[in-house]
Order: sequence, then structure tokens, then C-alpha cells
Amino acid sequence: MNGPDGKVSLIVHGGAGALDPGDPDGAAHVAGCQAAARAGHAVLKAGGSAADAVVAAVTVLEDDPLFNAGTGAALTEDGAVECDASVMTGQGAAGAVGAVRDVKNPVRLARLVMERTAHVLLVGAGAEAFAARQGVRRLEAGALVTDRMRAKWQAAKIKATTPAGGGTVGCVARDAQGHVAAATSTGGILMKLSGRVGDSALIGAGTYADDRAGAASCTGLGEAFMKALGAKVAVEAMLAGAPPDAAARQALAAVRRAGGDGGIICADAAGRVGFAFNTPGMSRAAISTAGVETSGV
Repeated sequence: MNGPDGKVSLIVHGGAGALDPGDPDGAAHVAGCQAAARAGHAVLKAGGSAADAVVAAVTVLEDDPLFNAGTGAALTEDGAVECDASVMTGQGAAGAVGAVRDVKNPVRLARLVMERTAHVLLVGAGAEAFAARQGVRRLEAGALVTDRMRAKWQAAKIKATTPAGGGTVGCVARDAQGHVAAATSTGGILMKLSGRVGDSALIGAGTYADDRAGAASCTGLGEAFMKALGAKVAVEAMLAGAPPDAAARQALAAVRRAGGDGGIICADAAGRVGFAFNTPGMSRAAISTAGVETSGV
């Protein structure tokens, strides 16, 4: 672990998978990731914690209907939005929610679980009741459903297709105090069974952070990331000395052996950021410790 040195960095992903036919060059998705990265970086530059930054960045993506998280999330078999999200700090705090409906920003609710309960994961009706007790406003039923995603759902029903990938969003960051954090959020896979929870809600699978090594956020087939503990594998690789890019590749190899593909973003304890993906694309944006912005799809 590196101590306080004033260096801050972060990287954001907007999901790995096939490129969106409505955004064939990925420009809109990259722009969304850039906006999220800049929002998180502004928090870091103002002295905010890595946890503050990753929640701020993921909130931007949850509010952007292009991404499969919060507004615009994929629909379940019965046409509803059920979201998963998690947050973890490098100091060991963690919180998550699964299969929550009508909550605008699931990542913020996950943080409340982390900070205001003795638990790590709340799901379904219990998570929604907790949100109400915390003063989190519930949206009207269906408010998170967009015309774009409903059209995809209707097409899937007509074709009687099997569940399809939908993407995930996430951010990892390193703050000026030398702490790291990760956050991940998703609507899951299109046409999933109601109640299905993916890796984005599971610490170690979709999200992991350890100040000794770094932090990781994953995107892809959740079931494979759960079996492989993708995020934990990436962080353990950094702990063993691998740079972020190599750590992400090692973890993806484990995910592939578990039967899935996707992408991983990482930030190590020194603030170096990296990523890997084995799908046609993964929208992303990063800001290094030197303040240099990079992005791609």
C-alpha cells in the first residue's frame, strides 16, 4: 500500500459486449464514460475519497439511458427493471443491493448498506424497505424503463430468445490518501428471470478493493464472473505484483475457463490504471495520476 501522496486516478467502464447498433462507433458511449470519469475525478481533486469518487462516477452512468444501469437498464422476463450494485473500499468496507426495483441510483443505496447497516448485501423487497427507511425516494413503477430498452425486450419476446447480455457500468479509483475503491452497477441481462442477481452485487465477483493492492470492477456474463471470482482474482494478481493490465488479463482467463467473457478495469495501489476485455468492445475512460485523459471502445 502507498500512503498519502496527493496522486489521484480513476478508470470507468460502460460495459463489455457487442457494439450497440445505435452507436456503431461507440462515440456516444465513450462520451458518457468521459463525463462519468470527469465527475469522479473532480471529486478526487477536491479532496474526496475514492469511495466518493466511484459512487459519483457510477451515478452519472446510472442516469445516462445509454447504459444498462439505473435509467435504461435491461428488462426482466416480465418487463421490469431489477438492478444490482455494489461498492467496496480498500479498507474493507462493502455494501451491495440486488434485484431492486424503482430506485434511481442503486449504487447510492449500496453505499447506504455499507455505511448504515451491519450487512453487506440486501436484496429485493428487503432492500427496497431499507431504502424507504433511509429516505431514498422510490420512483413510480416503470420509471426506469426506456422506450429503447422496451423495444429490445419486445423483440426478444417475439423471437423467444434466450437471455442476452446487457452490459454493466463501473469505476475504480485511487485517492490522494492512497486509498482505493470500486463500484459496479447493472440492470443485468435482458430477459433474465425475476430475482436473478448477477456478479455486480457480489463482492469478490464483480467488485473488489484492497488498499494493499488495488481495486477492480467487472462487466460481462455474471454467472462466469461469480464462478471465477473475477474481481478478487484481479486484485490478488496486483497484490502479487502484476500491473493493472496484466492483472485484468489474468482474471479474464479465469472467467473464460468458467465459461464467460467480458471486461475488467483495475487501479493499483500506486494509482496506475488498466483494463482488459475479450469481447468486441468495452467503452471506457480514464484519468491518470498525471491528469491525462484516455478513452476508447
